[in-house]
Amino acid sequence: MPELIYCAGKNQRYAETAIAAGYHYGAQLPCTTYGPVWFADQNWKRPHRSRYMAALSTHRPTMATVLDLEHSNQRDEVLSWAEEAAQYVQRVLIIPKYSGAVDRLPRRIGGADVILAYSVPTKFGGTEVPTWEFGGWPVHLLGGSPHRQMLLTHYLNVVSVDGNMAQQQSHRGRFWSATKGPNGHWRQLREAGIDLPTDNNLEAFRLSCHNIMQAWRGRL
Repeated sequence: MPELIYCAGKNQRYAETAIAAGYHYGAQLPCTTYGPVWFADQNWKRPHRSRYMAALSTHRPTMATVLDLEHSNQRDEVLSWAEEAAQYVQRVLIIPKYSGAVDRLPRRIGGADVILAYSVPTKFGGTEVPTWEFGGWPVHLLGGSPHRQMLLTHYLNVVSVDGNMAQQQSHRGRFWSATKGPNGHWRQLREAGIDLPTDNNLEAFRLSCHNIMQAWRGRL
């Protein structure tokens, strides 16, 4: 079963709920965190190398992403980021975003294992690299819906996944269910007969964490 990661800093109750459900904790660094950071990511649109590396040095996560590999003349820069990040982590995540990038990547760098990160396509972004180019590599799934992530295990050697869609949906009173309904896999609490006087959003998130974890375990 892949490692499941709740990736969102700045919210203590959600972090504690996810960790209690068996998730690892991830955060986009640097930011306020509420627990040991197992997975580190950064703002890929506004990368800041020195701040990010300083945060990795402080938190020493198991795994961390580096600068997105968006075009061929960026390779040396990305590997430089990876070599520096490898001082602080066990696994460096490289995110190839153009076809042909994977063939030129090392399996290890600076003493750390290299994992490929596949950015699951959503309205916020994603990769256009075909899944078969990731063949033979351990892959981390960045974002996307739980259902889409599970489908990708048919095509990729998925070792870990992260996301915060369950948190986003919880603010609408929705939780994830393995059973598909009118809103896809996201159901309203009232459909399940749940209406708490307070903390409805947190309860929706708790249910999502539980159901997603059970769905992944059922795939064994």
